[in-house]
Amino acid sequence: MGVESPEPARELSVSAAHVESNLAEISHDVWEHLLIEIPQVRGEAAVERILLASVKENVATLLHIFENDIPLENLEGLAAANEHARRLAQRDIPVSALIRAYRLGHWRFLQWCLDELSLRGADDVVSAATNRRMLKVSFGYIDRITEHVTDVYYRERERWLMGRTAMRAARVRDILAGKEVDLDATEAALGYRLRRHHLGLVAWMPTPTPGGAGAGLTRLDRLTHEMAEELGCPTGPLFVPRDEGLAWAWLPFGCHSEPSWDRLSGLVESGEPSVQVCAGSVQRGIGGFRSTNREALRAQELATAASPGRRLTAYAQVAPIALMCDNLPDLRTWVGRVLGPLAVDDEQCALLRETLRDFLATGCNYTATASNETLHKNTVHYRIRKAEEIMGALDPSRTYRPCDRPARRQVPRRLGHAAARRRNGGTTARWKSSASPLRASGSRTLASSTAHPGRPPRSAGPAPLHTGTWCASAAPHRAGVPAPGPHGTAAESRRWLCRREAALAHLWGSVADLGVVAV
Repeated sequence: MGVESPEPARELSVSAAHVESNLAEISHDVWEHLLIEIPQVRGEAAVERILLASVKENVATLLHIFENDIPLENLEGLAAANEHARRLAQRDIPVSALIRAYRLGHWRFLQWCLDELSLRGADDVVSAATNRRMLKVSFGYIDRITEHVTDVYYRERERWLMGRTAMRAARVRDILAGKEVDLDATEAALGYRLRRHHLGLVAWMPTPTPGGAGAGLTRLDRLTHEMAEELGCPTGPLFVPRDEGLAWAWLPFGCHSEPSWDRLSGLVESGEPSVQVCAGSVQRGIGGFRSTNREALRAQELATAASPGRRLTAYAQVAPIALMCDNLPDLRTWVGRVLGPLAVDDEQCALLRETLRDFLATGCNYTATASNETLHKNTVHYRIRKAEEIMGALDPSRTYRPCDRPARRQVPRRLGHAAARRRNGGTTARWKSSASPLRASGSRTLASSTAHPGRPPRSAGPAPLHTGTWCASAAPHRAGVPAPGPHGTAAESRRWLCRREAALAHLWGSVADLGVVAV
């Protein structure tokens, strides 16, 4: 293209001078147009005032550029425009509202300029050239100023969030530490009511998140709000970051109601693949605020120990096991002592443990266990017998009363690798037992389910685990088992069943004997 004629620049300068005489009217017109078109910027007097100041500053600056042919490279930040961007950032007004304000305001401003140019009566060639110059300069200005104020917005947003996050974190630390706090002032500072029911959450991303600092917290914050929406919470959650990949949160509840864990689990599973969430139980008041957070942290200990585990771990579903995780080394030692070689972390022992768990959960019913695991009944018999052989003899010399059998049975299942033992050099040491403790103590022998009348009892070896729901009278042929009638008295049967129950209590007792209570 050839050298641009100076005529369009002169024409634009004269037109700009005439438009400038109506600066107050033009600025007010653009401002009213923005309030109508962008609802996020209206309703608060302080925001509306700074918007008007920003409009006046931008209109005046652009007219000065037209009038004096100022290069856009010399453009610097505008005080009112910068402050307007900061105010929006501080009020959580999206940056899209800021960008729209410049686009819509630009179009409204151009209408005034085009009307003035049409009144100038210049010939078509000069008028077209002047219009092109005006559009080129004004769009260049809007491009530069929009990029600048967007950068100001994000810097202020980060600074504001960090300051607000630090304030929130300090308030929450005081609450969790049990300090006396002014409830009204604390609720106002947090933007969250403490005198209600709460569900505490711990959300984290075990692996680093691409996208730089803050990307992980953004994902956790979004998931927390989605969970609150899914549960129909009356207000937004309280979200408190702990580091770049960990956050604590509280969901508000209007009343004490158990959340739908299935719905929450589905939401977490379908969301960010790298996010894990642990939840406490719904509790009320400032005390409940503290305790539901403690429960979520205990659930996190369990979820971390059982890694990879589940994406959502609810304390209400794993409370007894979570309490056992206070001393994981002792838990591993106890599981190894009770299960023996069956605690080894390999596929075969895992299958045997799972079948044994279902077997005890169904009241030692072979048919029900086979149905639950979709196995043949003979396979269940084989696995239970194999588990007996691996574990060795049970020791009923101690008397226990089980306090939560289902929880104890879940220890190896919930903790998995964390509680299981590793093979040493590919081999596993068997329990050393030269004779059954039952025989050593002079008690009757627990015979195998394959025993027949007349067959002599085994002189040594592990006592079998066949502890089905049958009573002694249902299997009078079992060697060494007293039965009612000609095979033994009912009292003797009950004593044998008590010894059998004590053996099970010893097998599935909780960590450091916390799960069983001495009689």
